[in-house]
Amino acid sequence: MRYNLFVHNKTLTEQQYQALANLRYVIRKFLHFSESAARQAGVEPQQHQLMLAIKGLPEGAKPTIGEIAERLQVQHNTAVELVNRAEAAGYVRRMKDRDDKRQVLVWLTDQGERVLDMLSAIHMSELKVMGPQLIQALESIVKEDMYSK
Repeated sequence: MRYNLFVHNKTLTEQQYQALANLRYVIRKFLHFSESAARQAGVEPQQHQLMLAIKGLPEGAKPTIGEIAERLQVQHNTAVELVNRAEAAGYVRRMKDRDDKRQVLVWLTDQGERVLDMLSAIHMSELKVMGPQLIQALESIVKEDMYSK
C-alpha cells in the first residue's frame, strides 16, 4: 500500500509525536516478546507467524501460498521459502486442493498445532499484561483528530 506523503500539510503537535512514538514503542515491545518466545520454543519467529496465519484464517479462506503471503505481508516467493522451511521442520504440510488441483494448500501438522498452542497461550497471557498499554497508546491517538492543533 502506497501513501502520498505530501497530502497533509499540517504539522503535528509534540503531544501527537509522543503518542505516535509511544504506540510504536509498545508494539515493538510486544513484537520483541513474541520473537523471543518463539526462539525459546525453538521456532523461527517467522515460522510462528506462519502457523498463526494458517490457523487464524477467516472462515472460508483457503491456506494458499498467496493467502499466506497476503496475511504475512510478504512477497509470494518469500512465503514459499517460509513454507519450505516450516515443512522441513515438520510444522506444516502441503496438499493439493481437492476442488482446484492447480492450488496447493498448507496445513499445520500435529507438531505445528502443539507448538502453536503453546506459543498462543503464552502470547494471550502476555497480552493480558500489555493489552492495557496497547489500548492506551491507541486511544491517545484516535481520541482526537491527529491533525488538529
